[in-house]
Amino acid sequence: MQDQQLRRSLDFRFLAEPTDVNFGGKVHGGIVMKWMDQAGYACAAQWSAHYCVTVSIGGIRFIRPILVGQMVTLTAKIVHTGKTSMHIHIRIVAGDPKLNKMVETGHCIMVFVASDEAGYPVEVPTWEPQSKQDFALEKYAIQAKESAQSLDKELLEALSADN
Repeated sequence: MQDQQLRRSLDFRFLAEPTDVNFGGKVHGGIVMKWMDQAGYACAAQWSAHYCVTVSIGGIRFIRPILVGQMVTLTAKIVHTGKTSMHIHIRIVAGDPKLNKMVETGHCIMVFVASDEAGYPVEVPTWEPQSKQDFALEKYAIQAKESAQSLDKELLEALSADN
């Protein structure tokens, strides 16, 4: 169980660089999304021990801007597993490294599927929530999944109605 808890999450930590900014002088949202995908992939691959592909990113929230020179930490954590899928909560915090005061700048839920060398889905280890926070995050991931499925269904129905 201890090994599973260690494999379920990881932190990416680095300084925001001048090459990461947009025209407004803040870190570009696309750069932050790239970081989310990298942290999510690393977490999914670590959990499943397989190559993983991004299936979806939901609930992206940019709460505060990230500035050049700030220490950025992305925490990626398994919060729900299916047969071949892993739902990963990504939390981003940033702040001045000299002050050691970090504030949340964003978060999202990402879904990855593990695959074999031929690209076919493979089963992943089951994750079970242990704490109140785990149960809350799993509930959030399941609600996000159900909401996305419902929206997809509505969109497909609307698109097929036009034909």
